Amino acid sequence: MRVSHHHLGRSFSGRGTVAALTTACLSIGTAHAATPTDTGQPACVAGVCSVRLTTQEMLAAVSKLVAARRFDEARPLVAALSKAPGLSMETHFLTGYIAVETGDTEGAVKEFRAALVGNPGQTRIRLELARALMLQGKRDAADYNFRLAEQDAKLPPEIQATIRASRGLLRDGRDHHLSFDFGIAPDTNVTNGTNAQSVDLVYGNQTIPNALALSGNVRSRSGIGQTASLSAGIRHHIGENIALLADIDAQGVNYAGQSADDFTGQFAAGPELKLSDRMTISVEGIASQRYYGGVRAATQFGGRATLERTLDAGQRVGLTLDSRHTDSGYSPIYNGWTTGVYGTYERVVMRSMVASASIFYRTDKLKSEAYSDEEIGLSLGIGGELKHGINAGISGGFSHATYNAPLAFLAVSPRVDWRYNARLYVGLRSVRVLGFSPSMTYSFSRIDSSMSLYQSERSRLAFNLARYF
Repeated sequence: MRVSHHHLGRSFSGRGTVAALTTACLSIGTAHAATPTDTGQPACVAGVCSVRLTTQEMLAAVSKLVAARRFDEARPLVAALSKAPGLSMETHFLTGYIAVETGDTEGAVKEFRAALVGNPGQTRIRLELARALMLQGKRDAADYNFRLAEQDAKLPPEIQATIRASRGLLRDGRDHHLSFDFGIAPDTNVTNGTNAQSVDLVYGNQTIPNALALSGNVRSRSGIGQTASLSAGIRHHIGENIALLADIDAQGVNYAGQSADDFTGQFAAGPELKLSDRMTISVEGIASQRYYGGVRAATQFGGRATLERTLDAGQRVGLTLDSRHTDSGYSPIYNGWTTGVYGTYERVVMRSMVASASIFYRTDKLKSEAYSDEEIGLSLGIGGELKHGINAGISGGFSHATYNAPLAFLAVSPRVDWRYNARLYVGLRSVRVLGFSPSMTYSFSRIDSSMSLYQSERSRLAFNLARYF
């Protein structure tokens, strides 16, 4: 069933549900013991009467005023309650609720986020944050928060249905996204090279130990780079169940000199077809360009098809087929086709985190059999919102790659690799400097190869400022 933004507002905060919603939010906060029974009774002196209320009694009074939409009367009481210890979540929620109901969506988002800082698992507050973001037109952020809230099994069926319908509207109406970040990145191995100083040479049945000394970018070296990345996309509806997608992604890292500089750009565009309320398929053409060390490393043209299905309770599955032809600026031996199949499963856990598992199979069919390979791998990850306004995530994976033929003069058998990777991310979206939020990312990679020339280990620590539009 289609639900308009106005209908969504009534579902979550109409007069019939404001009291229930507000009470539900407040009832999960810090309990305050009632004090003596003489509070709440009027005391009159010289014709002037006053009433003493405990914080819990004042909280109940404010909730009633908010439920009755008497916001002007509620505001000073909320301001007074904000001074009381232990009521930060409740007062931020009430302030945000009053703000969104009086048209101040920006103030509402700020207050709801503050309420979630120490309580990221509070579903009712997250629903109000999602609604405020939806009213602002921030569809991706709204859908993310609705998805986290949807995982709560205690939600009434009518609210769950409204969330599903609202997420459908958000997906249908999503028309653009844009993010940008920049920073610095100390790196233990900017070339992703080996620690070996030399390699053996193979000639016929003879092996000549340490015959070839290694230098330049083949060897590992450390450095500090300046990084930047951009991701942008548009989604234009051309029919009820079909839209055109266009995405641009670019990233780069600059080191002292030019030999290890790495810049990549990619453009993808094509149609997306809505098969049902929960399933979509997209087919896109892809063009990409990579420069490494100032040289055109690879120019690629191809396409990808993605099938995605949304399940219940914040779950989602996806399957992608990606195939593209590479033209290398280094040598024709690297020219050929790369094809991969990727499967992903995601689900919301602990009401504020998203866990994922991915498997893939990829094959390179290049002009040189020695550089053609097959790789299969697995990765796991979890990330989301923690207390104190921290966004964090951790992921890791491994893969196994086998090559089709030995490298001439360097090996008697084809190369075999085990590859490992890990990533830890910590960000503070609650902190903004000119609209940018700080983050820190640690990444680790290791290759255990049957050939010492390709054995490597790398650690990188990136400090970035990011902005999401």
